[in-house]
Formats: sequence, structure tokens, C-alpha cells
Amino acid sequence: MATGKVRFYDAEKGFGFISKDGGGDVYVRATALADGVAALHSGQRVDFGVVEGRRGEQALNVRVLEQPASLSQAVRKKPQEMAVILEDLIQMLDGLGNGYRANRHPDPKMANQAAQVLRRVADELEL
Repeated sequence: MATGKVRFYDAEKGFGFISKDGGGDVYVRATALADGVAALHSGQRVDFGVVEGRRGEQALNVRVLEQPASLSQAVRKKPQEMAVILEDLIQMLDGLGNGYRANRHPDPKMANQAAQVLRRVADELEL
């Protein structure tokens, strides 16, 4: 079995490339992924079999050895900080909701500010 790192993988198209530890790239198709592996991500360590195809080496039975470190998880806010941010967000949205109940749109500055806060909170919540 060879080992390497995923260089590129397009889950939508179902193919990608693995850089072998010894050098060179190997083509990988979605059909070569082991059971339980839905997709590959750049930087993942994998082991795999190799077969010579019409256009070069192809990977077989690709198994994930380790996940790459998640940058988003490394810089995530602490739960106590997020609790305060979410409480403030709820108050902001409640104020906007009261304005809409009174048949008023928020002023553009307030609407833009709320949209920015929502985007940042959404980014923080995504893994």
C-alpha cells in the first residue's frame, strides 16, 4: 500500500489527485474510496493501492489515515464569548422585528450592521 496526501479532490465531479510520499501524483476516482469515505479533502493523509491505468497511475481502495488540522476550529471563540454575542444578536433582531411589526423597515445603516453581524456569527458557527 502506498501513502500520500490529497492534493486536490472535487466531490461534485468525483475525482482528484493524491501526491505520493515518494513523489508523483496518482489519479483518484470516487469509486476508489473505501466504504464510509464520502469525499476527500486537501491535506488529508491517505493510504491506497496503485494500479496502472490508460493515462498513468490510479488509486484503489483509498482509506483516510488522518484529517488535516481545522483552521476554523483552532480560532473559534470560546463558548462563553459566543453566548454573549448570541444574546446581543437576539436583542438586535428583536428590535428589528418590532420595527417590522410596526410596519417600518429599519434604516439602511442598522440593516447593514445587522447583516454584517449575522454573517460573522454564521461564519463562527460553521465548522
